[in-house]
Amino acid sequence: MDIKKQTIFLVDNSLESLTSGKNILSNDYNVITLNNDACVFDALEKTRPDLILLDIKMSKIGRHDVVKRLKADLETVQIPVIFLVDADDNEIEHENLFIDVIDYIPKPFSPPLLLKRIEAHLLMEAQRLDLLYISNNLEMIVEEKTKTITKLKNIFLSTMADLVEHRDHTIGGHIERTKKYLKILMDAMREYEVYQEVMAFVDEELALQSSQLHDLGKISISDSILFKPGKLTPEEFEEIKKHTTFGGKIISRIISETPDSDFLQYAKIFAETHHEKWDGSGYPKGLKGHDIPLFGRLMAIADVYDALVTDRPYKVAFPHNVAVEIIKEGSGTHFDPTLINLFMKMHTKFEVIARDVSG
Repeated sequence: MDIKKQTIFLVDNSLESLTSGKNILSNDYNVITLNNDACVFDALEKTRPDLILLDIKMSKIGRHDVVKRLKADLETVQIPVIFLVDADDNEIEHENLFIDVIDYIPKPFSPPLLLKRIEAHLLMEAQRLDLLYISNNLEMIVEEKTKTITKLKNIFLSTMADLVEHRDHTIGGHIERTKKYLKILMDAMREYEVYQEVMAFVDEELALQSSQLHDLGKISISDSILFKPGKLTPEEFEEIKKHTTFGGKIISRIISETPDSDFLQYAKIFAETHHEKWDGSGYPKGLKGHDIPLFGRLMAIADVYDALVTDRPYKVAFPHNVAVEIIKEGSGTHFDPTLINLFMKMHTKFEVIARDVSG
């Protein structure tokens, strides 16, 4: 496919200069020759050039007035103008320094010099236009980039979540339900102004998406334990508890080896701390009270509620009201009392999610 050539106006009253200049430039540019400066404005009605070469001795309008008229018009103000001067005309050469032109080129033309000067100035003009576009559209560019990055993050998180849910098919819909439970609790935190000193710095949407990886470590648990239909032995329970540290390690490795993966810090917190308990009796680290990150304390409620109201290989589902009472009794031991107060206000919404979102 042919690339459209840039257009140059070559303005000179010397037929020799017009012929020489066109012969030098026509392989690389679309050259329009004009034999006096008055023709420039007639030609501009039909064509907008990328650069104008203007002989300094043009007299019908005069070099100063030509440049002034070009720079006074918003349509032509940015067109680069280069003066063509006689090689021995030093006085004119110095005058150019005070006129609104970008350069001068001596005549008779040296082909390499003419080509290089024009190439350099057109490149600078292209760069100026690029910068102007970026400046004028920076907000839009940033917004589009942000949308793209957010989409990639969400795709990554949802894909990993699908991997976990397919690995443990016994908990169908668990990931989606817990995410919705968390949304209910976060909305309530905002409504009742709970832990706002923490939530003020949280990207809630990313946190909710990251919650999908809270059970990521289960991909490392053997089938015989993960799908066991009865009660786990103490040894088996110790093994399944490792899914919290396994999940944290997997996410930490991704963060350390993948650029721009800091967004996974939320996921790491969910994975490592959702089985910690308010009284310090949880695992894997036995964190207590507010030492447990807020996301871990939130997920503890969502995770336990869902485990109670759904069938698992080792148990049948409890009714919603029984699950609520069990969680209420865990306030101050298993769960953060402040968050349980919110849960008690919002638990009917949990029941709707548990009923409507299945695997």
